[in-house]
Amino acid sequence: MNPFFRMQRDILLGLQRLVVGGAAFYDVPPVHPCVFFANHTSHLDTTGLLAAIPPSMRDRTRPVAGADYWNKTAMRRYIAHTLLNVVLVDREKGGADALLPLKAALDQHDSLIVFPEGTRRDTTLPGEFKSGLYHLSKDRPALALIPVYQQNLHRALPKGAPFPLPLLCRSHFGTPLYNDRGEDKETFIARMHQAVCDLADTF
Repeated sequence: MNPFFRMQRDILLGLQRLVVGGAAFYDVPPVHPCVFFANHTSHLDTTGLLAAIPPSMRDRTRPVAGADYWNKTAMRRYIAHTLLNVVLVDREKGGADALLPLKAALDQHDSLIVFPEGTRRDTTLPGEFKSGLYHLSKDRPALALIPVYQQNLHRALPKGAPFPLPLLCRSHFGTPLYNDRGEDKETFIARMHQAVCDLADTF
């Protein structure tokens, strides 16, 4: 990453941590490459998770987000393309084609940040997971899938709020999981969902 853009990114992440905190708790140190998957409650989720991972992983960790949102304005495009190196997906397309950019990023040995719910929810526990995480990992049994629970971000920046509130937010990173059990889609997704819910109980 260009050092000037890296500095801007780190300033952005530092400002978020200054306002809402960002303490990180790891069951084990994260491995690279991997897929971080987390509950989704706020526009602060992506930068909150990026701020919480080890700095050495940030340049090669790419959030996944909807192109329809992040391509809407020049500022959003700058943040997504230049500062955060987002993998943009066409949410209207759906299906296997929507996962191609993610698989290409993994083939380049990048890590990913995904939110399997697909949309923000103002709830303590995550809602139902969509099946993308299963299809992304089913042919990659050695790919580490790291559950993350982010606490309080939905209170720090609720839907419609113009500015974040100074509330303490924390991230708990669980033990890596793998799609190596030959599970059907429903069983696998239920296991991933429960892993995030279990981390919520630790706060």
